[in-house]
This record gives sequence, structure tokens and C-alpha cells, in this order.
Amino acid sequence: MFEYIKGRLDYVCPEYISVETNGVGYLLLVPNPFAFTEQIGSDVIVCVYLHVREDFEGLYGFATRLERKFFIKLINVTGIGPKGALAVLASGSVPHVVQAIEAENETYLVKFPGVGKKTARQMILDLKGKLKDFMSDSEEYASVATVPVPEKNAQLDEAMLALEALGYSARELNKIAKQLETQDCSTEAYIKLALQMMLK
Repeated sequence: MFEYIKGRLDYVCPEYISVETNGVGYLLLVPNPFAFTEQIGSDVIVCVYLHVREDFEGLYGFATRLERKFFIKLINVTGIGPKGALAVLASGSVPHVVQAIEAENETYLVKFPGVGKKTARQMILDLKGKLKDFMSDSEEYASVATVPVPEKNAQLDEAMLALEALGYSARELNKIAKQLETQDCSTEAYIKLALQMMLK
């Protein structure tokens, strides 16, 4: 089992990041690739999880060990796959998701792409009362390596592509596009702002 990968961040796109170490480039599927934008060309440390099934093998990356731990909790819920778990984590507010589960707030949970009422109910049944580690600001929330904010005014188009990769539909994104266009912030900030709008 892999614990983390340390190497040079080579590439960032809406779906994944690429980290090169010892001449090998590792494709890492992460919740918010653009959180790493400013690190391109620099050394990074990314916590990883290898997910294997009959028709697919994927290496998932996370900024913190606790984020990875929550991802594993989510993919063990019936109806939630790795892509859905990444979409939940991309909101950047694990404590809020935990609070929704503990409060049985299905209305909040169904706003994530791929999570319907049945899946939201399953999340509550499977996870309620089992998330003590995620209830407070644990030291494990701290990044293994610092991930700075990308440079100012990164393209909104990149943020929209990243949100599409997470599973949000064009219809959902069009509803918030005009509000986002009035903002002047980084790609990562656009993504977080968009998620906040859709999770209200």
C-alpha cells in the first residue's frame, strides 16, 4: 500500500495532476487539481490511495491524510464510487459534510453530483456516529505539503471544466456562471465559490 508520493509536479488539468518521481510520472486523481497550480515545477508530497476493481485501477491523491481517510469512508458507502467521493471532497468542507450526515440533512447531501435521496440516506445509515475523527479541526487536516493558492485571476473556464469533471451538469453550472463572472479570483477560488453556491 502506498502512503504518499513525493516528486516534481509536472502537470495540472481539470481531471488530475501528474507527479514525476525517479523518472516515472504518476497520474493522480485529486478532488481539486487546481489547488496545486502554483506548485507546477516544484516538489510536492501527496497522500495517495490505490483503488482497484476488475475494470479499472486508479491512484487517488489527497492534500491530507484525513481527507484520504474520509474518501475511503465514502467509497465504502453503497452507491458512492471514487468519482462521487472526489466531488464531495472538492467542496473543501469535510466538517460540513460530516455535520450534514450527523444531522441527517439529506437536503444538503443530495446537492453533490451523483448523490440522490437513496444514496444520501445510505450515507447517513452507514456513517452516522462513526465520524468522530472528522468532527473537529484535527492536526491531520494540515497538508502533508503546503499547497498555496494559484496566481491571481486564473481562468474561470478552467474552474468550469474542473466542475464538469466532478460531475456537475452544464445546466447546474449555467445557473451560477453570471455570478462567478463578477468575481476576480483564482481557479481554485472559483471552484470553491461555485461549490458553495450549489450547496446552499
